[in-house]
Amino acid sequence: MSYFHVLSCWLVKYHWLCVIRAAAQVRYAISEEVREGTAVGNIAKDLGLDKITLKERGYRIVYGSTEPPFRLNNDDGNLYVNRKIDREEVCDRNKVCVIDLKTVLENPLQVHYVAVEILDVNDHSPSFPENEKMLEISESALPGARFQLQAARDADSGSLSVQLYKLSHNEHFRLEVKDRGEDRKTPSLVLQKPLDRETVMTHVLLLTAIDGGKPPRSGNMTIIVDVSDVNDNPPVFTQDSYNVELKENSAVGTTVIQVNATDVDGGSNGEVVYSFGNDVDARVRTRFDLNPVTGVITVAGNIDFEERSRYEIDIQASDKGAATLTTDKTVIINIVDLNDNAPEIEVTSFSHALREDSKPGTTVALISVKDSDSGLNGKVMCYISQGLPFLLTPSLQNSMYTIATKMLLDREHQSQYNITIIAKDAGEPPLTSEKTINIVVSDVNDNSPEFSQKPYTFYISENNNPGATIFSLTASDRDEDNNAHISYQILRNRGGENPLTSSLNVNSENGDIVALKSFDFETVKTFQFHVVATDSGTPSLSSNVTVNVFILDQNDTPPVILYPLSSNGSAEGVEEIPRNVNAGHLVTKVRAYDPDIGYNGWLLFSLNGNVDSKFSSFLNINSENGDIVALKSFDFETVKTFQFHVVATDSGTPSLSSNVTVNVFILDQNDTPPVILYPLNLQWQKNKHFYHLNVCAGHLLFSCRERMGRMVSVQCKKSAFPYLVLTALAVRLLTTFSLRQWQDRLYACSRKREVCSNF
Repeated sequence: MSYFHVLSCWLVKYHWLCVIRAAAQVRYAISEEVREGTAVGNIAKDLGLDKITLKERGYRIVYGSTEPPFRLNNDDGNLYVNRKIDREEVCDRNKVCVIDLKTVLENPLQVHYVAVEILDVNDHSPSFPENEKMLEISESALPGARFQLQAARDADSGSLSVQLYKLSHNEHFRLEVKDRGEDRKTPSLVLQKPLDRETVMTHVLLLTAIDGGKPPRSGNMTIIVDVSDVNDNPPVFTQDSYNVELKENSAVGTTVIQVNATDVDGGSNGEVVYSFGNDVDARVRTRFDLNPVTGVITVAGNIDFEERSRYEIDIQASDKGAATLTTDKTVIINIVDLNDNAPEIEVTSFSHALREDSKPGTTVALISVKDSDSGLNGKVMCYISQGLPFLLTPSLQNSMYTIATKMLLDREHQSQYNITIIAKDAGEPPLTSEKTINIVVSDVNDNSPEFSQKPYTFYISENNNPGATIFSLTASDRDEDNNAHISYQILRNRGGENPLTSSLNVNSENGDIVALKSFDFETVKTFQFHVVATDSGTPSLSSNVTVNVFILDQNDTPPVILYPLSSNGSAEGVEEIPRNVNAGHLVTKVRAYDPDIGYNGWLLFSLNGNVDSKFSSFLNINSENGDIVALKSFDFETVKTFQFHVVATDSGTPSLSSNVTVNVFILDQNDTPPVILYPLNLQWQKNKHFYHLNVCAGHLLFSCRERMGRMVSVQCKKSAFPYLVLTALAVRLLTTFSLRQWQDRLYACSRKREVCSNF
């Protein structure tokens, strides 16, 4: 229970406005029927909130599905009447009429309870069901006889309802009022002086009902009393009181109770009929029937404990005499509550999504539960489905609950929750109700992009087309919307440690890597770079990945001849080999390499098919290492030089090759004696030539090449023996002549000088 304190009250155009403050809520009081737009109170001030907070946090009223009778103005913080309020329409005749409002501040969610009591104003006058009431009273009626009248009704309640009745002045009747509580006062005429039909046949009385307003309002009913002849014994009920219990929802026709009255008069004066009292209102008559002969009361309509828990029904027993005598008796019917109403769940769920980083204890929904039954049947227990990161907590207001988070949420683990709210009463058997609300978890940027591989390894062929996509990277982000929108970029080294990154570009939208130039396996075989994936969240998150790229070789480079090479660098060599070499002699070797690898760099050597057939039988080449060997010896006299071509071919597809030209010179050996051409016969005994000359020392006697004394030898080899050695055979000549070797001339020589001079 909340304890309230009146802070202030003020009078506005005859209407009282009051503000009452409690620890748990603010309570206002306002008169009914005030104009639309009337200020009820300043909520901002009473709750200690500033106007800026009201706007920023969306302060609003939560009032079910209908339009609330009040509205909030976030500009000035006032609560205003949204439409005219008729207290009698809202609360019927309840003594206290309170409209409970739930007001909500968002981000974070806070609930404030505002109660507005609708104060009754005297806007209704008492009224009788009939403007004129006819009574027939026998002249034999004794003083003290009572005649019940229909009570006046006033839609106002409390002190503004009917407070007293007045009867116009007369000498025969006085007025008695029975107070039944609940603003019900039933008037009765009491005979205080015997009637004389012969004196006055009809009495006209005026009954006035007056409420407690200031000024009071009133209503009148004319009572016409016809004085009839004598019927001197009224019916008498057999019981002093009638009390009965009736279960709600009893079927139509169910017997409630039977009343019984007897009349000692004889004939028609002793026949009793039953009827509802004049004060029984129309709603009671629709719920019950009364058999006028038997006095049995039966159910005629729907009996609902929640609508009314107790009925007091006045029953009249009347005889059939000429001057009818009646007796009144009240039947009290207590309605027994059955558990026929399941709890009702009202959910105020907020349209905005719940952020996944909301702190534990964040309120996400407001629940109100009510059960129209009473007692244990109306006692409700409320809980939510288990295994969820939410708690259902009762609030300070009865039958109010809040659903709040009990731990941090992770949208990537679960993006929405269906929370089933179960309300169960304590009746027998218990009744339950369920309602499911959907809580959507909104995303925050708490996940970095993740690459599908770490690291990436790609193989691309060299000689790729510049500008073409060579491979693609893919990253994903478990967040959503902008938080999951990923852009890519290459992490470029500021210090120039990896210049190859300048040859690459990445499509920022899809991660396609484009090569801006063609790669050459022979220049670079592998390289590494880094790609950064960044999401579009605020703040953004990123991650990077290492990309290893291996260049695949293509057969794009022909073999390179390393040996032999000419002085100008061309693939041409000169080799000299002796004649008469043995078979298997290494003539020369061709060396080459291929920058390609694998089959593309595996070389095979062969002799070009254009080699003269007469030389091809002399040579053989090792196809694997390029060694060229002689198959047999060479004859200098037959061939002195020849040329052949060697082809180095790789094993790629298609294959590439390079040629080298080899010139071979056959070296002569001293395997042939000189041939004397002149004189033709070297035997001195047969061919003697004598020359009688007067010479001095050093004088040329003759030249072997001169016709007169020529000694000519033919040497056929251009080898280490290009000159002839001539020797003087006659010993005696040595004393006189000297023969110069390496020249074919004979000189005179002086023994004394021991020097041969050539003049």
